[in-house]
Amino acid sequence: MNSETRLDALVRRVREAFAKKLGHEPRYIVAAPGRVNLIGEHTDYNEGFVLPSAIDRHVVMAIQPRDDAIVRLFALDMDADSSFSLSSIVKDDAQPWSNYQRGVAWALQEAGYHLTGMDAVLSSDVPIGAGLSSSAAVELAAAMALQTLADLDLDAVERAKLCQKAENDFVGMHCGIMDQYIISMGQRDHALLIDCRSLDYETVPVPDGCQIVICNTNKPRELVGSAYNERRAECETGTRRLGAASLRDVTPSQLAQHAAALDATILKRCRHVVTENERALQTVEALGQDDLARAGALMNASHVSLRDDYEVSCPELDAMVEAAWEQPGVWGARMTGAGFGGCTVNLVQAQAVESFVESVATRYQDRTGLEASIYVCRAEEGVRLLP
Repeated sequence: MNSETRLDALVRRVREAFAKKLGHEPRYIVAAPGRVNLIGEHTDYNEGFVLPSAIDRHVVMAIQPRDDAIVRLFALDMDADSSFSLSSIVKDDAQPWSNYQRGVAWALQEAGYHLTGMDAVLSSDVPIGAGLSSSAAVELAAAMALQTLADLDLDAVERAKLCQKAENDFVGMHCGIMDQYIISMGQRDHALLIDCRSLDYETVPVPDGCQIVICNTNKPRELVGSAYNERRAECETGTRRLGAASLRDVTPSQLAQHAAALDATILKRCRHVVTENERALQTVEALGQDDLARAGALMNASHVSLRDDYEVSCPELDAMVEAAWEQPGVWGARMTGAGFGGCTVNLVQAQAVESFVESVATRYQDRTGLEASIYVCRAEEGVRLLP
């Protein structure tokens, strides 16, 4: 099923459900994509560089304004609903999926925006728990819905920052800005190099003949939250000992010169971040020159660094990456996301995709006993209203 067919199916699903539940057609349809990070992992919270792309898997929301301050949410995939008042937004422990939308409404109002109530029906084909930012897609869909219904003058960067605030301060996950930014700002057939300090960005075309393929290990992502917080703390310790404002300001040569000031674990964590920033910038240069062999080699090096220095890989991710490395027509493969499960991202020659999918799935299952889910993707536009 191609991307247009998948999206059309989601739109039909939410339209029909909205009409059935509420007795009329929705006013608007909002679509927010998932995302994959091509390179630049665990650099965003170190004010570094990331190279994500929005992907053609979406959260789709059918919406209608209300005359009161009530927000009613109907999640088709969970067969669940949740309601709240804009005048008193608190978490819903019984329906925790709704806390992302609640958090967005809270963050918008904290920023001084006046909102109106709404009815919303949503469905998604962004895999949950795979590291493809299903939660951020929900946040951006909610932000676009509330922005549209209240006719807010809210630009794409501010929208991303408020959605990050919702996840940090309301939901309680201290993520960086990357997920919300790329879902808010994504461009078809392009990745974005994002400077996570200045929030400036550069569009980077995905070369013709190159396919983004995402392989889901289907291993539950254990230890992600605790390890994420540990890695952040380790990076902060390294930054202090190096006397830097951020690891983004440290070069590989400077790190080598001051290695004695760091214990072995902190040195490894810092080395990953410092070299990963270099790899992200070099990948942009390589893609700009259509040098996919170099871009792929940098992705491969990124995985080794994440495995050995940052220690956020796992046997399943390593098995998936190694299976990809063995395939013809593969420029590069690496784990993507927080780690300890989830997905790998692969750059594959378009004509080799079919054999890649079959061979990698077989080899991965032989080595792990797990069945992979594989998504052939294209770089997609960010959150938007649909006709």
